[in-house]
Amino acid sequence: MTEPAWQTANRANWNERVPLHLASPDYDLAPLRAGRGSLHAIEAAELGPVAGLRVLHLQCHFGRDSLILAQQGAEVVGLDFSGPAIAAAQALGAELNLSAKFVCASVYDAPDVIGGAGSFDLVYVTWGTLVWLPDVPDVAAWARVVAHFLKPDGRLYFAEHHTAASVFDDEGAADGKPGWCVPYFGGELQIGDTRDYADATAVLANSRTHQFMHPLSTIVGAVLAAGLTLDSLHGHARVPSRMFNFLVPDADGLWAWPDRPWLPLAFSLQATRRAPPPH
Repeated sequence: MTEPAWQTANRANWNERVPLHLASPDYDLAPLRAGRGSLHAIEAAELGPVAGLRVLHLQCHFGRDSLILAQQGAEVVGLDFSGPAIAAAQALGAELNLSAKFVCASVYDAPDVIGGAGSFDLVYVTWGTLVWLPDVPDVAAWARVVAHFLKPDGRLYFAEHHTAASVFDDEGAADGKPGWCVPYFGGELQIGDTRDYADATAVLANSRTHQFMHPLSTIVGAVLAAGLTLDSLHGHARVPSRMFNFLVPDADGLWAWPDRPWLPLAFSLQATRRAPPPH
């Protein structure tokens, strides 16, 4: 079956980014190699202990966070659609002698290539993930994949850049502040951008990507429709990557507004697949 053009273009773009990110300070691997890897402050504060949990990390890139979770005692399976990313994850896991498994496949193929329906305590998905997946009904399909893998009482942890902030960018900036970029209900965006967010010197050859705006209501609605119960929904006025030049680093190494919290920059949610009541 021929894959859709959006997926081919996006994969080529992400394949090219892998060596850039492996070398980037934004993905600093020194703490992980020293045995003290930690997640970003938002996830670290909300996720709780993972030791002894079976964790599925969807869209894991080259596995940095997957291996942090493994280092913290989780049994981890990471999945990504980029072959070079998965190869890098496997090499890094072997180097660190961490027992994480990595699989190369699209999110939608995960049930076929991983199997294990109802076999994970936690599905973990963070930062720059759904923007690469098409609009309805595919966000609903993503949520069904999550539900497929969760045990009864297993949970989803999801953190992402807030769509309300994503309608702005620096191209339309005035007085140094972000300006309008795309509508909140914008759907598909075909973008040509040679830059990489983690390497200011990079000039990407595979610069054409397909990205998708998903309103917060669409994401939450998909999670609920998949049969999960929403446990928490939090907005954050800071974010791990520098979304706008206007942002400044805070004490936790995140990027925040310099004066006042104009908009949420990120959101996070947790949802549980509830066990059926006893008969």
